[in-house]
Amino acid sequence: MPENTPILFVIHVAGAAALLIWAVRLVRTGVERGWSVQLRRWLRRGNENRLLAAAAGTGATMVLQSSTAVAVLVANFAAAGTLTGEAGTAVMLGSFLGSAIVTQILVTPATWLVPVLLLAGVTIFQRSQQREWRMAGRSLIGLGLIFVALGMMLAATEPLAKAQGLTAVMAYLGGDPVTAFAIGAVFTWAVQSSVTSVLLVVTLAQTGVMPVAAGAAMVLGANLGSSMNGLTLTLGSGLEARRMILANLAVRGGGAAVALLTLALARPSFDALGPTPARQVLNLHLLFNLALLVLALPVTGPLMRAARRLVAAPAVATRLDRVSALDPATLDQPARALSAATREILVMGEGVEAMLRAIMGLYRTWDESAADAIRLKEEDVDRIHLETKLFLARLQRTNLDETSERRVLGLAEMGANLESAANVIAQSMLPLARRLDQEGVTFSETGFAEVNDFHDRVLANAQAALNVVMTLNPDAARALVAEKDQVRDIEQGLQRSHLERLKEGRVESIETSNIHQETLRALKQVNAAVTQVAYPILAETGDLLGSRLSHNRQAG
Repeated sequence: MPENTPILFVIHVAGAAALLIWAVRLVRTGVERGWSVQLRRWLRRGNENRLLAAAAGTGATMVLQSSTAVAVLVANFAAAGTLTGEAGTAVMLGSFLGSAIVTQILVTPATWLVPVLLLAGVTIFQRSQQREWRMAGRSLIGLGLIFVALGMMLAATEPLAKAQGLTAVMAYLGGDPVTAFAIGAVFTWAVQSSVTSVLLVVTLAQTGVMPVAAGAAMVLGANLGSSMNGLTLTLGSGLEARRMILANLAVRGGGAAVALLTLALARPSFDALGPTPARQVLNLHLLFNLALLVLALPVTGPLMRAARRLVAAPAVATRLDRVSALDPATLDQPARALSAATREILVMGEGVEAMLRAIMGLYRTWDESAADAIRLKEEDVDRIHLETKLFLARLQRTNLDETSERRVLGLAEMGANLESAANVIAQSMLPLARRLDQEGVTFSETGFAEVNDFHDRVLANAQAALNVVMTLNPDAARALVAEKDQVRDIEQGLQRSHLERLKEGRVESIETSNIHQETLRALKQVNAAVTQVAYPILAETGDLLGSRLSHNRQAG
């Protein structure tokens, strides 16, 4: 088969595009797994002022290489009440700029950089035992593969400059910016990454295949598609989070539409934006997102007020009662019965996560209705635990094989640990938050930041525990158990930090000393309970020595 056939061209371009999508994802997941707690702490600092929030969004997006990932994180903070809608909007405005800066960096690598990144990444990943270092290696591999994919794309599309048919199609798109805009938006929505989309457009412009006008319209469409990603991924989030995402869509998507209309009507020259078509498209993308930040950052307050008027609290509707998955008719079918019990354990875990999300908001501002919701959720968790425990006891009375018997015991242990976590939140942390309100005292600024950061780490572990219950993945289980010792060490360090503030005689620290220390201990207890859901899995794989994780199987 000739090397320049259309089929081979499609294969080369599709392969390069697939590698680019995967490489961007590789970098993002490496950063999320290695430094999610630090990133979340960084983003939460956005409450302090809008400029800091925008800077946090820019930095987080440059690290994650995804403004969509930042939007999801910020939506979670808004839903939990740890980040205001105004601050969250400022973070996302900064994330737009961060995404544009990333594309500027990724299209200008030195020729020696690719082998260095790949060699360093593979070496670090293979040789390191610590999780953070392994994830750093993973991210370096992803960066190297991004440059490889771009090189593949460039090599595959270079012959297209002489292909009259494709040149005619691209010339048409240059004269029909609306169609080019729509293609850019749909493609970005499909691949879930504006960075990937913009890099592909820039590569086509670099070969001379795509006119600058078409590239500009597609890049503007990519901005709309990226804001649509955030909307679709947060449809089930809380009310304030959805309002914030709507404000994001109005700014970025609406701004892209206005810019497209301006380009279509004015037909400006792009020569001032750079010496080459690729640079002109890149710089347009950067200037557009910089303009959004400058124009919208001062009006985040009015934007959120408008969003709150548009997305009002829904009317209370009749709720359908939840039906338990524990069907007695499945007791003679162990596989189905165990699956049903696992579903109930997951519901318990989701309840614990919901309680843990809501509790820190009460330390800031007491809300009796929110406190009642936590108490009711604990009752739900206790009830589901009792029903599941009795169901598993009945299942044990049937003729189970050894594997099913171990699974029954493991699920029973998971349920007991999740119930313990729910009890600590409702019976220890909730009264502590109530005491703060009743006594009219508050944590010191430093102390409250420490508690929030510690809470966020425990929340991340609770979410990881749900993943372990769903997947029964030994690697995820090892990583979760490894976090237990780390959280214990962090808690001890925070206790020492609190004692240092007491020595300095800080009034807020003295007034809230017992509440502060008991809150840290309670969070440590919650963390211990949720991480123990991994123990039955690791007991089967031989990764536990007594009650400790085997040193030769530490999670990376």
